[in-house]
Amino acid sequence: MSTQQLDPLDLYDVRSELSEDEIMVKDTVARYVDDKVIPLMREAFEQHRFPRHLIGEVAELGLLGTSIDGYDCAGLNSVSYGLICQELERGDSALRSFVSVQSSLVMFPIHAYGSEEQKQRWLPAMARGEAIGCFGLTEAHGGSDPGNMKTHAKRDGDDWILNGSKMWITNATIADAAVVWAMTDEGVRGFIVEKDMPGYETQEIENKFSLRASVTGALFFNDVRIPAANVLPGVSSLKGPLSCLTQARYGITWGVIGAAQACLDEALKYSQDRILFNRPVAHTQAMQIRLADMSRRITTAQLLSLRLGRIKDKGALKPTQVSLAKWNNCRAALDIARDARDILGGAGISAEYVPIRHMLNLESVITYEGTETVHQLVVGMELTGTNAFG
Repeated sequence: MSTQQLDPLDLYDVRSELSEDEIMVKDTVARYVDDKVIPLMREAFEQHRFPRHLIGEVAELGLLGTSIDGYDCAGLNSVSYGLICQELERGDSALRSFVSVQSSLVMFPIHAYGSEEQKQRWLPAMARGEAIGCFGLTEAHGGSDPGNMKTHAKRDGDDWILNGSKMWITNATIADAAVVWAMTDEGVRGFIVEKDMPGYETQEIENKFSLRASVTGALFFNDVRIPAANVLPGVSSLKGPLSCLTQARYGITWGVIGAAQACLDEALKYSQDRILFNRPVAHTQAMQIRLADMSRRITTAQLLSLRLGRIKDKGALKPTQVSLAKWNNCRAALDIARDARDILGGAGISAEYVPIRHMLNLESVITYEGTETVHQLVVGMELTGTNAFG
C-alpha cells in the first residue's frame, strides 16, 4: 500500500490518466491562471468589468479554437480543451465563458458549417484574438425552447433581411461578429452578423450579481441586410445551434470542476487555520465530513468529464452523455461553493475569499446552455424513450 500523500484536489489521481501533452497543457494554463488571472479577478468582479487585455494573452497561449485543425488553431484533443476550461474557471467563470463562446459557439459553427471563405476570413483572426465573436440563440421569452425563436430572416434577392432580438449574450457589446440563428422558410439558419451592419445594435446588461467580470448583453436586428456570403451554408435546422451547445456544454462540465476545486482549497486552508474551542475547525468530525463530501463530488465530476472527453475523442459522443455531466458537475460545483461559503462563516461573504464569487457565478453556469431541469429531462427521455418537454 502506498504511503504517499494524496492530492486533496485530485484524490483519484486523474492526472496519472493524462498524456504528457495533456499534462503540459494543464500545467501551462494553471500557471497562467495563478500568475495573471486570479490576482485581478476579485477587482474585475467588484467593478463589473471584463479584463479585455486577457484576450490577447489567452490567444498567445493558443487557447482559442483549440479543437480545430488548421486556420492558426492548435488542433488539441477534447481532453486538453476540457483541462483548459477547468483551469480557466478556477480563476473565474467569466474568462472560461469568454473562451467557451469564442471557441465552441462561434469558431466551431464557422468551421463545421461555414464556407471556406468564411473559415479563412474569421477563424485565424479569432484564434489570434484579433476578432471577437458572440453566439445569438437565446431570446428573452424562452431560453429553454430555442425552436420557438421569434427572430426571423427572409430572402430578398441574393440577400437576407434579419429581424428580431437575442438576450443574455456573452461578449455581445465587444463582438466583431455574431453567429445568429434565425427562423426562415427553409428552417433554422445561421448568419454571421458583423458589428457595423446597418440595423444591428447591441446593449450591455448592467446590475448583474453573477458573472460580473463577463460582458453580457442583448442583440437587436432591425431589417439587417445579410449578404449571401454571410450565411452558413452547411446546416438548415436546429441541429446547427444544438450541436454548438453540445460542444460548449462539454467544456462547462470541466470548467465547473476548477471552480469547485478553488472553493475546496479555500475551505481546507481556512478550516485548518481557524481556531475555535481551542482547536482547528478542521479537527472536528462535522467539518471533516463536509470537506470529504466536497471531495467526493469533485472526484465524481473529474471521472465523468475525463470519460466524456475520451468518448468525444473517439467520435462517439452523444448529447445525453453531455447532459448528464453538465447536470451532475454544475450541481456539485454550486453545492460545494455554497458550503465553502458557509464554512468560512462571516468571512464567506467577503470578496477577500473566492467562494462567494464562484458561488454567484455558478448560479449562471448552472442555468445557461441548458438548465438543470432541461438536462434531467434529456436523460429521462433517453431512459424512457418519451419526450416530456411538452
